[in-house]
Amino acid sequence: MSSDEKVPDGRAAASWGRDDRDASGGEPHPGAPAGERRPLPPPSERRARQYRVDDPAVMRALAHPLRWALLEALQHAGTLTATQAGEILGETPANCAFHLRTLARYGLVEEAGGGKGRERPWRRAITGLTMELTQEDPKAAAAAGVLNEFWTNRTLDRARAALQTRPALDAEWRRALVSTQSLRYVTRAEAEELQAELMAVLDRFGERNDDPSLRPAGAMPIEYLALSYPLQELMSRPAPEPEADPGSDPD
Repeated sequence: MSSDEKVPDGRAAASWGRDDRDASGGEPHPGAPAGERRPLPPPSERRARQYRVDDPAVMRALAHPLRWALLEALQHAGTLTATQAGEILGETPANCAFHLRTLARYGLVEEAGGGKGRERPWRRAITGLTMELTQEDPKAAAAAGVLNEFWTNRTLDRARAALQTRPALDAEWRRALVSTQSLRYVTRAEAEELQAELMAVLDRFGERNDDPSLRPAGAMPIEYLALSYPLQELMSRPAPEPEADPGSDPD
């Protein structure tokens, strides 16, 4: 989920939900006429908001290709009107406006201020998404499964397509973007430590995601995909027992 739209299993995340602002965006301006709202500050002046997805309705809302594409388009552009989004995504302004309002209802996007009707600019209200796959409520568990399947298929399909066209990149970019596969034998505690270190590295330059003005010239949108999973087929094969520490006392 692109920070980032992430749907990891078991990753702890700060909880963030709908705040007390109206979904139309902005905050009441003291002394302003009723209904008039001042623009929200730019992303660089707002605190990071990691959205923890735990509501089945939000899970179902996110498992929709156009809504996901709108979140990604807003991250890249900073702000977009429904008309602009429609031109980018090949959809009608009315369809984009409907799905933007749906995302706003769940606190995922907000109005950026200014404009009217479908010409009102929108922006993301979050910097990332996290979700626990293990849910006690059966409805939440089912919705989480649908969203996880959607995210996994979408992400891996895009990665496959991009890797197949990698030879078309110029030589310097090919050297800068290395693909690698690694196998490590680690304990659960070591896996948690390694994950924390990897995420700390991947969080570099994250402030540029929702604020295009921070992106230097020549910056490209590069997706880094970190996946970790046990190889069950290896676990079922015999392997030598770890050798005892020579300095330890025998039982």
